[in-house]
Amino acid sequence: MEVILLEKMGKIGDVGDQVNVKAGYARNFLFPLSKAIPATKENIATFEARKEELMAKAAEKLKGEEKRAAQLGGIVVTIEANASDEGKLYGSVGTREIADAATTGGFEIDKSEVELPEGALGETGEYDITITLSPEVSTEIKVVIASTSGAAPDAVDGAIDVEEDSEVIVPEGSDAAEAIEEEKND
Repeated sequence: MEVILLEKMGKIGDVGDQVNVKAGYARNFLFPLSKAIPATKENIATFEARKEELMAKAAEKLKGEEKRAAQLGGIVVTIEANASDEGKLYGSVGTREIADAATTGGFEIDKSEVELPEGALGETGEYDITITLSPEVSTEIKVVIASTSGAAPDAVDGAIDVEEDSEVIVPEGSDAAEAIEEEKND
């Protein structure tokens, strides 16, 4: 399907390029997000009339992304996770956790902007993570994964051992909260 790009699209093309893409990609992604329009005679004429406006909009968006990249460049995000004595995490740290930790720290990052080419992080340590804001603009942040404790979690196979004078903090309404209440009442 022949389309006219209204935004720069990574490896596909630049603003105003007429490119061939698969029909499903155009229908399901490009058209709904207003990133492209079908390349008909009417649309080509309309695009030529709006070309300057779209080019200015693209340049403004690029400036905003470069400014944001400058703000994000070099920040350090610390994430605490349960880990063994050897530094292996009980679980992993993925794009969502990194984006949430950065956002909590005051830096707005979407999980789709975080690149983890080797997959989720499974060990404690320092990592240089690439944040891709657009096809032209990316920056690096440092993610430090620290261990909250060196011991393994107490709950094994879903069993919960609660002493009478111990205080356990769990989310209300969870299965664990109900199990603890039952254990205390017995």
